[in-house]
Amino acid sequence: MRVILNLLLIVFEIAACVALAWLGLNYPIIFAAVTGALAFILGLRLEVLRLRNEMPFYFGPGNSLRGLFVPIVGFGEALFKGLLAGVAALFTFSGTDQGRLFWVAVAFGLTVYAGAGLLRWLAIRLDARPERWGFFRLGPPLGLLFSAAIAFLAVYGLVPSPTVSDIGWTIVWEMPKIPTVEQTSELFFRLKQAFDDFVVTLLSVHLPTVWARALGIVLSVNVLAGFVASLYAAIIAGIVRRAEPA
Repeated sequence: MRVILNLLLIVFEIAACVALAWLGLNYPIIFAAVTGALAFILGLRLEVLRLRNEMPFYFGPGNSLRGLFVPIVGFGEALFKGLLAGVAALFTFSGTDQGRLFWVAVAFGLTVYAGAGLLRWLAIRLDARPERWGFFRLGPPLGLLFSAAIAFLAVYGLVPSPTVSDIGWTIVWEMPKIPTVEQTSELFFRLKQAFDDFVVTLLSVHLPTVWARALGIVLSVNVLAGFVASLYAAIIAGIVRRAEPA
């Protein structure tokens, strides 16, 4: 029975990651709105709890600022993180190149699954709380994983790496006066891919190609998608952690 239940939980994790990738691929604006709302709601609770725990570090026990500081700062941080997650989600999945967006969705789903698996392992081995460890703290490593996946796909031509002339042609001849969100996101993706290629080329002058590509992954704007992946990894791992005892 334990084996069967573990298999069911694994199937749930996979299904949740596939559903997230599908939603982002087909409904990027809805996905961005849901992401921003979830980040704000989850962050509002976690930031308040964190600040209450940190108050003795900043203020004495009788300080009157403690009652005012926690809700105001907690609300502000939760709102900022919600906006950041929503914008990052929108620019990750919005665009006009459906072939490129499909592979981005695959990379995102695998990144979320890896994050949820890591949080589940931490919960089992160290009794870690997935929401508190996963919410934005897991963003940088998952961002690096996502950035590495995009770089890998670009090497094999599954994600395009446009040149400066391609971008110039798009801006001059293909972009309307008032571009849509999808057209703006596609242009933004091309710009950041060209910037990543420029960074790798520049670093290759002084470093081996392998090290240049590794640093290009670290410096890529694609790392921001890790904050979106960490949010959903924390939610999925939290659901699994609560389901295991039941």
